[in-house]
Formats: sequence, C-alpha cells, structure tokens
Amino acid sequence: MQLRAQRLCWRFNQLDPADTDAAQEVLRELLGTCPPGRLGVKQPFRCDYGFNIHLHGYVLVNYNCTFLDTSPINIGAGTLIAPGCVLACAGHALHPEQRAEGIQTSAPITIGKGVWIGANAVVCGGVTIGDGSVIGAGSVVTRDVPAGVVAAGAPCRVLRPIGEGDRVAPLVPDAS
Repeated sequence: MQLRAQRLCWRFNQLDPADTDAAQEVLRELLGTCPPGRLGVKQPFRCDYGFNIHLHGYVLVNYNCTFLDTSPINIGAGTLIAPGCVLACAGHALHPEQRAEGIQTSAPITIGKGVWIGANAVVCGGVTIGDGSVIGAGSVVTRDVPAGVVAAGAPCRVLRPIGEGDRVAPLVPDAS
C-alpha cells in the first residue's frame, strides 16, 4: 500500500505543472475523499498511504507538504495549508527499548473548516484544530486547538481569539 502511494506521489510530482487534468486524475486515485471540482494540492507532495486523507471541500495544500497518514487525516473546506507543512499521524514509542523493537504509534488528525496553517508548521497525531483557527508559521501542534483562535509556538499554544479587529483590506493588484 505504501508503494502504491509512493508511485502515485512520484507520478504527481513529475507532472508538468500546466497539466492540471493529469494532476487531478492522479490525486483522485491517491486520496481517500476528494470534493467535486479542482483539487488544490501543489507539487511536490508526499504521503504514506493517501487513502487516509479526506478533503471535505476545497482545500489548498501548498508546495512541499508531507502527510504521514498512518491514521485518518480529515481536513475541512476552505482550509489553507502553507508550504512545507507536515501532518504526522505516525510516531515512535518513547521508550528506547520499544523504539529499538520498531514499535510505532499512530493517531488521527482533524482540521476544521476555514483553518490556516502557516508555513513549516508540524501537526502531530491525535490533534484536532477547530474551525477558523490560525496556526502560526513554524509551530509544532501537539495538543488540540479550539475554534476561532490564533495559536503559535513550539509547542503551539493559544495566543488570542480572532475578532473583528483582525479584518484587513483586500489586496488589489496593481493595474499598471
């Protein structure tokens, strides 16, 4: 099963970025649940199995992300995952003798709707991130994050709620 995912990831990552139809076809073969329409997964992308990854609506998975999907990864609609992020369901035993025996751990990851995970963040197995939250770049998320908050750090902790004061003016492209 891992070899199947490795081959599909390799095929996806070798495609011309302009060949969006072929990319969509490979992703639909790789991933467990895909919404109708275009999938927003950018190259390169890597995962362990693929069938444990469930996208529940349009999700952007930016460049160079890795999903260690040894357990289910559920991602809500409108979520943005920045470049270099790792979602790691997989882990190893803490006790050195058990690690030497090859004992591993695995726990699911659940990411709500409209979440933004900043660049190079790591989300560990067993974590749930609530709807609308923002995870700061470089964070290591080892515990659940409630909905509607900004959280950051290593280990990640809640900094504050997101409120009306967080609205920004939309960027307008320069017409010149």
